[in-house]
Amino acid sequence: MIKHVFSIILLTFSVTVFTQNFELKGIVKDSLGSPLLYANVIAKPRDVTKNMSFSVTDEKGRYRLELKTNVNYTIDVSYIGYKKASFVILSNKNIQKNIILKEAKNKLEEVVIELPVTVKGDTTIYNTQKFINGKERKLKNILKKLPGVQINKNGVVTVKGKKVTKMLVDGKPFFGGNTKLAIENIPADVVAKVEAIDNYNEVAFLRGLTDSNKLAMNIKLKEGKKRFVFGDVEVGKGNEEYYKSNANLFYYAPKTNVNFISSSNNIAKKAFTFKDYMSFQGGSNAVFNNGFDWKGGDLSQFIENTDVLKSKEHFGALNISNVVSSKLDLSGFVIFSHTNTSSRIVNKNEYAGFQELQNISTKAINTLGIGKFTFDYTPNNKEQWFFKTQFKNSDNNKDNGISSIVNAIDNRIEVEKKSGISNFNQNVEWHKKGNRKHTYSATANFLFDNNILNSSWNTNQPILNGIVPVSNNLRELNINQLRKTKQYNFTTIFKDFWVLNRNNHIYTTIGNTYQKHQFFTDDFQLLTNGVTNNFSANNFGNDTQYSFHDLFLGAHYKFKIGIFTFKQGVYLHKYNWSVVQEHIIKRSKWNLLPDFLMKIDFNKSKGITARYNLKTTFMDVSKLANRFYLQSYNSVFKGNENLENELYHSVNLNYHRFSFYKGLFFNANINYTKKVKGYTTRVAFLDNLNASKTVDRFLTQDLLLNPSENWNAAVFFEKRIKKIRYKLSGDYINSNYIQDINNVIVKNESNNYSFDIGLETLFDKLPLINIGFRKSIGTYKSSNITSKFSANEPYVDIDYDFLNAFKLTFDYSYYDYKNQTESQSNRYSITNASIFYQKEDSPWNFKITAQNLTDETFKQSNSFSDYLISDTRTYIMPRIILFGIGYKL
Repeated sequence: MIKHVFSIILLTFSVTVFTQNFELKGIVKDSLGSPLLYANVIAKPRDVTKNMSFSVTDEKGRYRLELKTNVNYTIDVSYIGYKKASFVILSNKNIQKNIILKEAKNKLEEVVIELPVTVKGDTTIYNTQKFINGKERKLKNILKKLPGVQINKNGVVTVKGKKVTKMLVDGKPFFGGNTKLAIENIPADVVAKVEAIDNYNEVAFLRGLTDSNKLAMNIKLKEGKKRFVFGDVEVGKGNEEYYKSNANLFYYAPKTNVNFISSSNNIAKKAFTFKDYMSFQGGSNAVFNNGFDWKGGDLSQFIENTDVLKSKEHFGALNISNVVSSKLDLSGFVIFSHTNTSSRIVNKNEYAGFQELQNISTKAINTLGIGKFTFDYTPNNKEQWFFKTQFKNSDNNKDNGISSIVNAIDNRIEVEKKSGISNFNQNVEWHKKGNRKHTYSATANFLFDNNILNSSWNTNQPILNGIVPVSNNLRELNINQLRKTKQYNFTTIFKDFWVLNRNNHIYTTIGNTYQKHQFFTDDFQLLTNGVTNNFSANNFGNDTQYSFHDLFLGAHYKFKIGIFTFKQGVYLHKYNWSVVQEHIIKRSKWNLLPDFLMKIDFNKSKGITARYNLKTTFMDVSKLANRFYLQSYNSVFKGNENLENELYHSVNLNYHRFSFYKGLFFNANINYTKKVKGYTTRVAFLDNLNASKTVDRFLTQDLLLNPSENWNAAVFFEKRIKKIRYKLSGDYINSNYIQDINNVIVKNESNNYSFDIGLETLFDKLPLINIGFRKSIGTYKSSNITSKFSANEPYVDIDYDFLNAFKLTFDYSYYDYKNQTESQSNRYSITNASIFYQKEDSPWNFKITAQNLTDETFKQSNSFSDYLISDTRTYIMPRIILFGIGYKL
């Protein structure tokens, strides 16, 4: 298999070498001799069976086209507001030709020109028909062919190295703006244009006032799809009992849009993951950020392995939007997900001075429902209201069978957890352009979150000796816990945007936040005779009430001088909080949080952005509870009611550069965080009755001075040369922090390096090949302990359309994983392939898919935490061969 893959690659490069081309290049100027940036130069062959070429001029007006020799081309040069220039060319040698465009005298008579790429301010518009061949099935297949656009294996879309945070279809959010659902389900043949909108804000008249740093992608549908039902359905059956089915149905009309997505399978293809859940958070427009971050909520029950041994998923989602009138838009979506999974993980855990071999088998059943409804009321072009209501409900059942071997003692624990979570969020926003100088925004946001968790631990060995008051004269221990958390949050904010003139703005903010949290725990042992041994007499059991009030005022001044834009300001916070337990603690304090922004726009395609913030966070109520409660079978936690707020410096530096003329896209980002005051976990390991080390531990929380410092650097580079697109991306993460382990302050340092270097071929009638090499290195140092891990991953992806009706996809990754500290290594490969067949003009298609073709059994990885290093082996599903039939509406 691999030999055939590399044979195709060699053939592709051979074709590249022997193809006869010539180069047409020059400069596009106006009648005054000034270069025109983003002019489009299009070469259309007289022979319609051949593909066209295009170029977009850079800041110096330069263009460059690679054309085939002895082919007649019509060259069209276009720029908005100027008359189009055209000429014919036939050559077998390189040509230098400069072009002058004349300004259009009557702009009302301009002809609409379909340019491949148009840049208007912060918006880059791709005319997708200039990049595709008609064989693409989904939106993601189109995006992969657009210059500067990348999609990773998790469905994250980046444009020129910047992550897309919101997805729109004809200007309306697609399932709340979820990127993954859009690229996986929107059919390719309905897409006319793709717009990348930088500094996005859903309120149009705020876009010139705010610095959102958000990137949205808007999918413009073809005119013929404005009132149309389209989509596809697919069913598949595989070896053993494996199956897959999905349906994607879309109805678009001028005033009503309906999207329905459903999926059911047992091959571990998740339509909805934890990261997707996090993207569906409610709340206000980003314009209301005030420099205060809240840490709260227990989301651990949502985190589940994407690599499993068995999986069943049922997923359904419905999205509706309706234009009721010229002033009122209604939209909403509901999402339902039900998963039933089995997984197995083997960890080799390195603690301070001893090791644990941990084997975890998990069965999890998770049911999740999310609904959101939005009223968008626009009484006139100077005012806009939003009413947003969101609810979420989740039931999660998880059973773990754990084997923990320390000092040759095998402790077996059965863990059962059942949780129910309900969440309600109501938000009202108002935005108004008062006059030429003042624009106003206000919001009121209410959040309610209720979390109930029942846990039980069953074991035949003593656990947590010395802290948990269990009756050890039993053959089996049955320990239980009931944990309840309620959160109420109400926030109001008002902002005034005062435009002194075009280059000077003053922004003022006033707001108030009130939060009330309740935390309750009850830990007990259930004896064999049915009697309950409650631990409350031994300092267990929490009933904590936490109230928090934040009154804040902000003032910012923004001004522009030439290519420089500056924004600096400060938020003044007055905090009051109380913790009610056996006794009442009341505290108050003032905080001054400055921030600074500088932008240097050298031109429309090159710039630097620097940001500084002094930020603060407050701990959630579970870390303030001053009595013991179980966190797991091997850890007991006790909060610290005297905790105050963290305080940390945050610095971000970004440089971006792109040139369609050179086929170059570059983005570099550096983040630095320094905690002046920060939370840290104090760990005390408990010896057993024989005074030997165990994994049992007691944890609590402290607030320390200068506890940590973190660096993070990321770079993205893409360069196109002829029909090859080269790419390089890399990350570096450095973390230095202190830890209290057994009353000894330990300094820790972790370094993680990774890079991905590769290339993609872009030939019209040959396979599209993406080949590359990924490498990651992780090191961890603590006192006299040093651990080092590395992973090498060469990979190749192939898309090949052949015989007019067939499409082959193939992806192969080879992993070479090493634990260099213990001289251990593991090598494995993951291979997937599919063959798709659809006859032209037929709605029916057929597909054979192979998943984990080499039948690997597990993956290897590593991780670092505050006090432990883990070498992890995650077991995966076996080989699956699936035959599918689809129908396209």
